[in-house]
Amino acid sequence: MTTFRDTLSQLLKARIPVLHVESYEEQRVVAEITAVAHDAARVRTPRGVWIWSATHGLVAPDGSRRNGAGEPQAALDAALRLDEPAVVVLLDLHPALGAGGRPADPGVVRRLRDLAAAYRSGPVPRTLVLVSPVPHLPGELAKDVTAVDFPLPTEVEIRAVLEGMIAANTAGGRIRIDLDAQGRERLAKAALGLTLHEAENAFARAMVDDGVLDARDVALVHEEKRQAVRRSGLLEFVEAEVALGDVGGLENLKRWLAKRDGLWLAEASAYGLPAPRGVLITGVPGCGKSLTAKAVAAAWGLPLLRLDIGKVFAGLVGSSEQNMREAIRTAEAAAPCVLWLDEIEKGFGGGAGGDSGTSGRVFGSFLTWMQEKTRAVFVIATANDFEGLPPELLRKGRFDEIFFVDLPTRAERASIWALHVQRRLRHRAVAGALTVDHALLAELAELSDGYSGAEIEQAVVGALVDAYAERRPLRRDDLLRALVNMVPLSVTQAERITAVRNWAEHRAVAATAAEDWDLDARSGAGPGRHGGRPVEF
Repeated sequence: MTTFRDTLSQLLKARIPVLHVESYEEQRVVAEITAVAHDAARVRTPRGVWIWSATHGLVAPDGSRRNGAGEPQAALDAALRLDEPAVVVLLDLHPALGAGGRPADPGVVRRLRDLAAAYRSGPVPRTLVLVSPVPHLPGELAKDVTAVDFPLPTEVEIRAVLEGMIAANTAGGRIRIDLDAQGRERLAKAALGLTLHEAENAFARAMVDDGVLDARDVALVHEEKRQAVRRSGLLEFVEAEVALGDVGGLENLKRWLAKRDGLWLAEASAYGLPAPRGVLITGVPGCGKSLTAKAVAAAWGLPLLRLDIGKVFAGLVGSSEQNMREAIRTAEAAAPCVLWLDEIEKGFGGGAGGDSGTSGRVFGSFLTWMQEKTRAVFVIATANDFEGLPPELLRKGRFDEIFFVDLPTRAERASIWALHVQRRLRHRAVAGALTVDHALLAELAELSDGYSGAEIEQAVVGALVDAYAERRPLRRDDLLRALVNMVPLSVTQAERITAVRNWAEHRAVAATAAEDWDLDARSGAGPGRHGGRPVEF
């Protein structure tokens, strides 16, 4: 993989006159530039590094300051007069170039173009490097300035910061370290996507929180990531406080996900395993697809980012493609993470009609990234309408597997009833004479045949409303009455659900465990009730 130093050395040897590096990490950028400029093996002719900032003016390689070069135009004039091999780094020029909505200074723009021409044809190698936290440049400079990507810190760099902080703070016994080698790797990976300064802040906060650095501090590092994700405006950092055990049923899907926990770690890579790409979960509405996305992020201890496709297509005409690239860049910077696309068919269904091909181009860039991504971004896409799914999305290589979530089996319904009723009975005002035993759960599961998980939850809520109206504990009759008064989706949308099952029969894997499927068939629901291949994991 080509590093920043490799790219910079090529550009310096090619005598590219003006470069632009977008980064908040000025110190890291200057350190990398200095390392390359002083390395004769990389640039043939070593060069001195001059640094200009609005506060210090133009500082020579020996640390002396060039008088009269405090203003941008004066600094560019001084850089233009240099007659020795040099790399001139300008840290604070972006305000004069129109960043932040300000008008660009015509004199500064003109001097930059003059300097680019002079450096390009001069007798000695000289290069000007603009370093700024924003990408804005005036259109007049588009052909004179070459953009250079500066990557965020690698895991090795972040691990070095972590180990240095551990060594500095354990020497005096100020903190206790309760991390094995894998725990340190998880903590360092959790900080990927942060600058070194942000990572150092996150580790420091974790250390002072309770005086112990352990695996639980990954959550504090994720909190630092939340700020970076929020700044992007395209992704939402979702709190994932739901355990996989809180998802009723879907044992086949849960086993598949549990086996892939930690596949982004070095141990799995050394075993020859790639990081998992993701899953597409389709099926009947209200049966736990979105809840599963939240649960897997919590189970794996990874941040959950939600991509709102509507935000990608919002804004100025022509900005959708850039928005998608920015969203992907933000997700990769936060890797390892879980990227959740809810109801993906509403964002990418329907092709490119009516919008001059914008939808098609955005969808195409997303598919290309899905196929070729190398960062540990696990994509969970959920869909209710299989007819709206483009065929390109369903072919192998995009997702590791496609799961179909059907209406819950009898065993799954009993599990869902237990989850929702027992959770409410923890409240003293709700608890009373009601005993949640096997007999009650079996009765409720039998009576709620054809109900989705969401409908069962609403039945529990409806029963609680009745109980609360009379200011008494919850009773069995409340639950039965709520069931009788509800018309489930399997009745109102029977034809639609049948069509969904038929589609999934040979195109998706059943999220329900085979033993639950067989038990439901023996109970009288009939074989073949569930769509999807009954594969065991």
